[in-house]
Formats: sequence, C-alpha cells, structure tokens
Amino acid sequence: MIKETQHEQVNHLVSHLFRHESGKMTAVLARMFGFDRIEIAEDIVQDTLLKALTEWRTQIPDNPSAWLYRVAKNQALDLLRREKLFTEISQELSHQSEPDTLGKMFLADEIEDSQLRMLFACCHPAIALESQITLSLKILGGLSAAEIARAFLTSEDTVNKRLYRAKEKIRNEQIALEVPEAKELSVRLEVVLKIIYLIFNEGYSSSHPDHLIRHDLCEEAIRIGLLLTRNTRTNLPQTNALLALMCFQTARFPARLDDKGSIVLLRDQDRSLWDKFMTARAYEFFRQSSVGNQISEYHIEAAIASYHASAEIFDKTNWEVILRLYNLLADIKPTPFVYMNRAIVKGYVYGAKVALEDLIKLESLNQHYIYQTTKGDFYAELNDTQSAKECYEKALSLVSSEPEKQLIVKKIMNLKSL
Repeated sequence: MIKETQHEQVNHLVSHLFRHESGKMTAVLARMFGFDRIEIAEDIVQDTLLKALTEWRTQIPDNPSAWLYRVAKNQALDLLRREKLFTEISQELSHQSEPDTLGKMFLADEIEDSQLRMLFACCHPAIALESQITLSLKILGGLSAAEIARAFLTSEDTVNKRLYRAKEKIRNEQIALEVPEAKELSVRLEVVLKIIYLIFNEGYSSSHPDHLIRHDLCEEAIRIGLLLTRNTRTNLPQTNALLALMCFQTARFPARLDDKGSIVLLRDQDRSLWDKFMTARAYEFFRQSSVGNQISEYHIEAAIASYHASAEIFDKTNWEVILRLYNLLADIKPTPFVYMNRAIVKGYVYGAKVALEDLIKLESLNQHYIYQTTKGDFYAELNDTQSAKECYEKALSLVSSEPEKQLIVKKIMNLKSL
C-alpha cells in the first residue's frame, strides 16, 4: 500500500513538473543544439522525465527541478560527445556546449532568456499562425498533441501535422533562436501577445466538453506574459495591459462556478469571492500599461474589465462608460465578437430592442452558440418566448461544453415559467 502511494505521488509530481519545467528545459537545450534540432531537445526532456518516473519510485530528490536540469544537462553532454557534434555545430554553439557553459545555461536568468528566444522563434512570420500557436503550446506550455487538439476542437492528427509543418519551416528557413530587434520586434511582439491572448481565452472559456475553465492554459498564458515583462525590450505598455486583462479575468474564477460545477453568470456572482490578490495585481499591471501614449486593444479590454472589478454589485456597473470603451475597441478591432459584446452593453444602456437590432446584423455568428444564447436572452427579456426558445435550441445544437449545455437547458426551462 505504501509503494502504491509513493507510485501515485511520483506520477503526480512528474506530471506537474512536465507541465511547468519541460518548456524551460526544451528552450535551453534547443538553444544549445540549434532551433533546427528541436526534436533532439524534446527527446532529451522526454527521456529525463521517464527516468524520473523510474528512479523516484524509491526516493524523490530534495529538489526535483534541480534533479531534472542536472540529468538533462548530462544527457545533452553525453549526446554531444557520442555524436561528435562539437565539430559539426557553429563555433558559438561549440563554446556553449562546454560543460561549464552548459551549467550556466541552466541558471534562472539564462533559462528565462532561452524561453524568450524560443517564444519569438515560435512566432516567426514564416510559420503559419495556427502552427505558431500549436508550437508555442507544445514547446513552452508542455501540452501534449491530444491536449492541444481538445483545447482547439481539432484532431490530434491535425495538431501533429501543424507541428511537422512548423518544424519543417524552422529547418528550411533556418529560423534562429533570438529576440528580434527594433521594427521587427514590434511586429513579432504583436503576434506573441495575440497568441498569449488566444491561449488565455481558450482557458477562460474552454471548448473542452467537461471543463469550462482550463486553469492550466490560463496559468501558462500569464506565465509567458510575465516572462515578457522581465526583459526591457518586451516590457512594454501593451504587454502590461494584456497581463492586467488576464489578471482581472482570473480574479473572477472562484465565483464563476458553483459547488456543483454549474456556471454562475456575472450578474449572479458573489463578488466577495473574487480573488482580491489577482485584482490588485491587475490594477498594478494596468498602471504600468499607462506609460506613453499608445493605446492597444488590450488597454481597452483591461479598462472594461476594471469597471466590472470596481462595481460592488452588477446593477452598479457603469455601462455608459463601458459602451464608450467598446466603441473605441470596435474602431481598432472590428470583429463580429466585439460587435456582439458591444450590442450586449447597448442592451444594458438602451434596452433589449436596441441590442437585438445590432445582433441581428451579425449573421456571420449564426453558427456560434454564444451568439444564439445572447439573442435568446434579449428575446426572453422582451417576453418573445418563441423566438427565445428557437435561439436557445439552436445554441444547444452548437455547444460542446457540458456546463454550457446545462446553462442553456436551464434558460429553456425558465421560459416555461414566464
């Protein structure tokens, strides 16, 4: 019985470390071998974790992370010696491959630098956007192909094909592990922030059938964002604005689900449960984002989130100001979902009829369950139960998340009591 408990403890610990440390190790090793040999780095990390699963069953080391780094470093050195790569790789890399230099590359500052280089390399414009996201999640996020497939409602085969194409691009284009300079940095950072934003959004409202919130994805997005703030070239106002937005949203997590796992809408959430520490962090990042005169989409979305955070109760939300912010957001980010959210806010300011007039124009969203649910809500507010029911039933046919299905069914049941 004791051995079984130890076995379970080791499995849990290795799984946790894989999620939080594999990206760091891969980034350092890829920097040593070259980005075009990323598979070598991934193989060493995989072998190191498998070795931990075996050896830790008898005794878990005092510092598991340090153990992993040491074993990975030794495996890298053994491979370099065995395959005589010292003579095949560049002079710079040969110098980095010396034992003393290898050890220094696993120090905290060097690990962060390697991760930053890896992040910008994954987001190279030569790589297609969907492959950039997939590669970033796989290498830096430590997610498996199966997890990425579930997160983005695609097949594992599609994910593997994206990874293959991305790695082919890396080899063919000889993409370097480096943070770009000047103008190119600005363009690439925009893509990096977009990917972080997409990762967080998938975690915040997950497409996974059983989990509304994927905490691991949200944590990974915030971790990467924090990594950017620790480098002077990427610690920019828009970076801090995105971090503010993510922290404001994360603060609501404790109130978004009840004790049965059912969704609690913003209107009904117990705001005393909102994470005060995360809210404070959000305001701090928001203050740091105010430097300079540039306003990004993340500034506006963070500002919207801040007005929700400052409202003691839902009915005291300053919808007029939020509507003005959505008007600004629509100017710089004219997407259907921004228009939909603006229509919702218009409903709170001007009433359900005005909101529906805007929503009906968004035909491109007809096959999205949130759009259909939103229309249903406003039809219900106008006591048009038939139209509301049709929208809810359409939404039900489109949604995959079990908690969302339960919420829509509850809305349909509430119609019957009107």
